[in-house]
Amino acid sequence: MKRTPFHKILIANRGEIALRIMRTARRLGFGVVAVYSDADRGALHVREADQAVRIGEALPSQSYLRIDAIIAAAKATGASAVHPGYGFLAENEDFAQACRDVGLVFIGPSPEAIRAMGNKAGAKDIMQKVGVPCVPGYQGADQSDAVMLAEAKKIGFPVMIKAVAGGGGRGMRLVSNAETFPDALRSARSEAQGAFGDPTVILERAIVEPRHIEIQVFGDRYGNAVHLGERDCSVQRRHQKLIEEAPSPKVTPQLRARMGAIAVAAIKSIGYEGAGTLEFLLDASGEFYFMEMNTRLQVEHPVTEAITGLDLVQLQLRIAGGEPLGLQQDDIKFSGHAIEVRLCSEDARADFMPQSGRMALWQMPDGIRVEHALQSGSEIPPFYDSMIAKLISHGASRDEARAKLICGLEQMVAFGVTTNQTFLMTSLRHPAFARGEATTAFIGQHRDELLVRRDVSSDIALAALLLYVTDPHAPPWRSGRTLAATFPIPIRIEFDSGAHDLEITRERDGGYVASFDGNEHRFEIDELGRDTIRFRSNGLMETVRFLRDGDRLYISHRGDTISVRNLTLAAPATAVSNGGDGKIRAAMNGRVVAVLVKQGERVEAGQPVMTLEAMKMEHVHTASISGTISAIDVAEGEQVTTGKIVVEIEAA
Repeated sequence: MKRTPFHKILIANRGEIALRIMRTARRLGFGVVAVYSDADRGALHVREADQAVRIGEALPSQSYLRIDAIIAAAKATGASAVHPGYGFLAENEDFAQACRDVGLVFIGPSPEAIRAMGNKAGAKDIMQKVGVPCVPGYQGADQSDAVMLAEAKKIGFPVMIKAVAGGGGRGMRLVSNAETFPDALRSARSEAQGAFGDPTVILERAIVEPRHIEIQVFGDRYGNAVHLGERDCSVQRRHQKLIEEAPSPKVTPQLRARMGAIAVAAIKSIGYEGAGTLEFLLDASGEFYFMEMNTRLQVEHPVTEAITGLDLVQLQLRIAGGEPLGLQQDDIKFSGHAIEVRLCSEDARADFMPQSGRMALWQMPDGIRVEHALQSGSEIPPFYDSMIAKLISHGASRDEARAKLICGLEQMVAFGVTTNQTFLMTSLRHPAFARGEATTAFIGQHRDELLVRRDVSSDIALAALLLYVTDPHAPPWRSGRTLAATFPIPIRIEFDSGAHDLEITRERDGGYVASFDGNEHRFEIDELGRDTIRFRSNGLMETVRFLRDGDRLYISHRGDTISVRNLTLAAPATAVSNGGDGKIRAAMNGRVVAVLVKQGERVEAGQPVMTLEAMKMEHVHTASISGTISAIDVAEGEQVTTGKIVVEIEAA
């Protein structure tokens, strides 16, 4: 055996994956070192480590992507191994080589394997040579606009544009026709350059409504390799996964054995070491096509751990230390069903717009596995991925796992930054998902149903009641009848960017009436605590969590997080334009990656004028009116805040 022992591990990542790696490393007796950017100075993964080293400023390119700073941090702390986690440098061959050059154990595959499989074009060539079915497409060296358009026409629309490096949906575009191809190509290249430092893309025929199936594999330096079954990652938005499960509802034992054997043969052909995932598209007929290989641990690895009982990080550490895999394929047993959802700081009703800010109250449920690195008061910066937690359930059946996960999502509390909590619950409850029928088209097909909002009048009334009874200047609430005079108290609140005027009346019997829009909502309060209220309305008793944070009130009601602002004593606000005045405002905190117009240029309404990057995704801002560009108020590379005027247009 060729051993490569190590005793202290530097984790070249942040957030929940850094804490996840620390947990297993400490259990096995390893010391752990964290690295952090200025934005993460007070982060939980920094405080939990034995040692932590600052490696740069907030932007990824100035911190977590700095190979020299990470190598220097390992040397300074005496770390003898580096775990890259996922994202950032996890699939960077130069990083793996730099670790090798200075004698650090890289907990992952060799630089040669990353180079071979990390490039989508090269990986497809390797797979085709060993007989793995691949999606037809173009991965040539000629990247000129004319050639790319010609090749797309040869393939036939719809086509997929994919960044040749990296993953996570960045640099990926689905194009339905030749007219929109040039803009999509430009956008994909820009995003790929920003995310991976390489604008090269490939083209693939778009498989209509496939399932996204991936096979988890492990190999060691002695030629042993196994697969740990499949994960179904079909529920996606912007080509990024939101819900993953194992096993797939549509993969039979025979298909699993076939796909697994192909995956194992593929990694054996290149002498692969460590954890890896081969990703496939499975069409309606049962045929599957290789897409790419991720030469790292995956975000969704917990569902595989749940059904196999294996610790995948432990396997990584053992293999990196030179131990044999210690598993034969027959040793892998599957038990039950597991589902994972990615809780993201984004507004699903605003086209999944990333959100950043301070998480005022953060409480995760008991009874299911949760991977996160937040606590009440944590800041969510705009520079990194929008995923802030993973919730994982395991049950004897798929229905049991799904029910446990829905219950966990209902119990969690995230006040202060908008998340996709409600969207995830709605998706899990949807009949198509419940039947196991979700494909990659699931969100697109059912978008209106998944985003529909229930009648919010009772929520508005409840918010007004809570603002009234928790006002620090109001008489303290007491149960029972009252002799106080009963006259209506006016309250004005902001909900969903709209203002609502209500009146709250305390009745003689001790109940309350919230009146607005000609309707009355009656409440009887049974108990009012510091952060909970138990009340009855229309014969139904409920208990909800709430938090007053300045002029904001947050309520967790039936799994929905409601945020309202008290405008009762606020001065009349000047109306905020949505761009109709020709002023284009940043829709989120982010970095300007492209200014697409010049001063004096004529533009039409709807024409792209600027691209903003937030949480690793690009968002194109368009002209709200037709006219002439009168001012450009930002520069490429500049970090902007939500609402900042970025481009001004003088109406025609």
